[in-house]
Amino acid sequence: MFDYNYLKNIFIDNGGILKTSQLNGYGFSAYIINKLLLDGKIARVSRGHYMLSDTYLHDYEIISSLFPEAIVYLESALLLHEYTDRIPNEWQIAIGRNKDRNKYNLDYPKIKAYFIEENILEIGVMEIETYLNDMDKNTRIITKIYDKDKTICDIIRHRNKIDKEVFNNAIRKYINDKDKNLNNLYDYARKLNISGIVKTYIGVWF
Repeated sequence: MFDYNYLKNIFIDNGGILKTSQLNGYGFSAYIINKLLLDGKIARVSRGHYMLSDTYLHDYEIISSLFPEAIVYLESALLLHEYTDRIPNEWQIAIGRNKDRNKYNLDYPKIKAYFIEENILEIGVMEIETYLNDMDKNTRIITKIYDKDKTICDIIRHRNKIDKEVFNNAIRKYINDKDKNLNNLYDYARKLNISGIVKTYIGVWF
């Protein structure tokens, strides 16, 4: 008899997403994987990646499960910080410059990886915790994302790549955000060597 709880626990232990090779390692052959798909027990997320059919994951949770090192970046970070309601066509992530550049090609969700110098990669990183099961803290998914202040520095730094309306709205929302930290903003700007341009966009408000 098929033990669904065994399958469920395997997915939970691996952040909700499993690769074909991982399922094989747990004893699930290609035949069994295909049968699980046909029976509606699992669903294909993208080529070679699967999740339980009764589990819902946001795109950023899928990315974080597959690539724990990825940091949500630019307009994607604006979305999670609620500085924009525009969902990007591709999820933008920051990755260390020395990582394998072919690793982040997915059918779904679409990813745009930016390969960042290691000495600035971790500046302003925070973590968001979500759970596959809100009643079970062992099902935690950790998403790395740049905090609000670093994200504003990033969109100013890459302002020519950001839609003008999205950019202007994000700046206005940041200005009005009671949780912003201007000390962090200017510290990040100094480390990124963009103090002057950040003061041009932000400093005039204070």
